[in-house]
Amino acid sequence: MEPSRDIERLLEIMAALRQPDTGCPWDIVQTFETIKPYTIEEAYEVADAIERHDMDDLCDELGDLLLQVVFHARMAEEAGEFSFGDVVEAVTRKMIRRHPHMFARSDADTPEAVKLQWDEIKRVEKADRRQRRMRRGLPQDADASHLGSVQRSFPALVEALKLQERAAKVGFDWSKPEPILDKIEEEITELRQALKDGDQRKVADELGDLIFAVVNIGRHVDTDPEMALRGTNTKFRRRFSHIEQELEAGGESLDAASLERMEELWQAAKAIERQLT
Repeated sequence: MEPSRDIERLLEIMAALRQPDTGCPWDIVQTFETIKPYTIEEAYEVADAIERHDMDDLCDELGDLLLQVVFHARMAEEAGEFSFGDVVEAVTRKMIRRHPHMFARSDADTPEAVKLQWDEIKRVEKADRRQRRMRRGLPQDADASHLGSVQRSFPALVEALKLQERAAKVGFDWSKPEPILDKIEEEITELRQALKDGDQRKVADELGDLIFAVVNIGRHVDTDPEMALRGTNTKFRRRFSHIEQELEAGGESLDAASLERMEELWQAAKAIERQLT
């Protein structure tokens, strides 16, 4: 079998891998639940390639993410639920429906109007989905409240951001970022007290409150906290790598280096970055 630019070839490959008698032993035994972690991981690897501005890696990682979609669709087809073609049809139908200003008559001619229109269409879609589930005798969403559309399976930072965004739609929000900074300081004080009391359960609770408040300030200053933290993680990797390289160049061991020595090299790494910006 030869590689191809045609999606049909990828579908053929996946079908071959899943053949009960002749397929790949690993692929055959996979389920939606066992594949789910890989799907999430591949999405993060796409984000990482974008952050690094590595177009070669981005092309590769997008292919891996597409493979996850094909894998899930193949398992669903085997179960008689839906096929890859159904997935494509569903998303094209959704995009056409959510862009009436492009594909039908609509007065939405500004980004703000398009966003309001999009939200209203999603509201109608959600109601239709509930009706379909009722007709099929399926259980309703576990959480049908205003926050019900925020998936609990999201990474915690993403979930926090989306919960805040949903709450803000009905006015439950700060009007400006300054009061949130006060809230962060309040949460730090409460965390300090919990640490002083030695109450581990309370420490975890107050730490969560602090992180939630920090996510909120990110939202108010138009900075995605997930991406901001990923940027900091990348920066930490880079600076720590500088420490390792400098220690090795000087014949020093990372394990034997003192905290003071590593802090010295850390500050040197920061100084180098400032010169380059």
